[in-house]
Amino acid sequence: MPDAGSPEPAATEIVDADTAGADPGLSHLISAGVVTALVGFTSSFAVVLTGLRAVGATPAQAASGLMALCLTQAVGMLWLSRHYRMPLTLAWSTPGAALLAGTGAVAGGWPAAVGAFVVVGLAVVLTGLWPRLSRLIAAIPTPLAQAMLAGVLLPLCLAPVTAFRDSPAAVAPVVLTWLVLQRFSKRWAVPGAFGVAAVVIGIYLATGDATLDATALLPSLDLTVPHWTGQAMIGIAVPLYIVTMASQNIPGTAVMGAFGYRVPWRATMAVTGIGTVLGAPAGGHAINLAAISAALAAGPTAHPDPKRRWVAAFTAGCAYLVLALCSAALAALVVLAPAGVVETVAGLALLATLGGSLVAALADESDREAAVLTFLIAASGVSILGIGSAFWALLAGLAIRLMLRARPFRTAP
Repeated sequence: MPDAGSPEPAATEIVDADTAGADPGLSHLISAGVVTALVGFTSSFAVVLTGLRAVGATPAQAASGLMALCLTQAVGMLWLSRHYRMPLTLAWSTPGAALLAGTGAVAGGWPAAVGAFVVVGLAVVLTGLWPRLSRLIAAIPTPLAQAMLAGVLLPLCLAPVTAFRDSPAAVAPVVLTWLVLQRFSKRWAVPGAFGVAAVVIGIYLATGDATLDATALLPSLDLTVPHWTGQAMIGIAVPLYIVTMASQNIPGTAVMGAFGYRVPWRATMAVTGIGTVLGAPAGGHAINLAAISAALAAGPTAHPDPKRRWVAAFTAGCAYLVLALCSAALAALVVLAPAGVVETVAGLALLATLGGSLVAALADESDREAAVLTFLIAASGVSILGIGSAFWALLAGLAIRLMLRARPFRTAP
């Protein structure tokens, strides 16, 4: 993790507007930004809607949350990329949304979940300002954090299996499309699967009794007054903050570093944290540095010149403003989808994340037992004192790791 107390990097030289207009690679940069936004949105928006609905949001509130996430990360990308001349792309916390899906409703319902989202945003801002908190998050053993995430993801990734058993005619085309695109273009596998799912939903609407309310297609923000409860703080805020930092912000920083960019840590945490706080009343759970999709804008495929790639991130921000207008229509389609179709898309979208989490969780043999137990507890879905399994999994994993690594007592000779 970057040193939160280090000075911000200086912005690279601003490219003259006339030169940029004549750049033959400008169209490539713009297309890279659009692809970044489309892949990031279509590959995981179903996970976001599933997570928000699980913690108590109505269909309208979930659609509002999706729109709020698009708007806040779009504005954040526009400012960060333009100010620092870096391809700094943001995303919603997909692992965080999966965590919400596994947590379920808490005491206080949806307002309490919104209050937890506000706390997560404030904690992210504090992480950027307070180096000790950054070091504390970095000190959480990676195998345990990844094992917790893998356990949360497992039930969601099993959804395509159970959905195929229950509705093979509706689910089979989605899975088959995903498999084919995995072979030829992994980047478009999940978006392609969603496209086929949209066709399946359209056929279902045309041949069934379900009707689409035209007013539900109009984008709107549904504001909720935050409420704070102890269960929501422990069961949602704490694990959501840890997952967002450990699975998004820290890997996102590493991805940018691999392409030669030093992320302005304080500014990025401030922008994403404040964006999360502002978007929370409208239903946004968390925004953060993009990790996997960051390579689409920051890599050499976007443009040979690293100093020009910020245009791709800026374009992605513009594209997300457009996608925000489509969020309500997509959410409305999801509500009317036949059983299992949306869950299949969400499960397929999370398979790569699950695989990466399992590899990271089991890589260190010395932590393997603690990681496996953390995984099992998180996957169990047990709730104790109204607090979800993710928190107890991490707590138990830390305790087991400490016990197994403790030096045995030696009796005096």
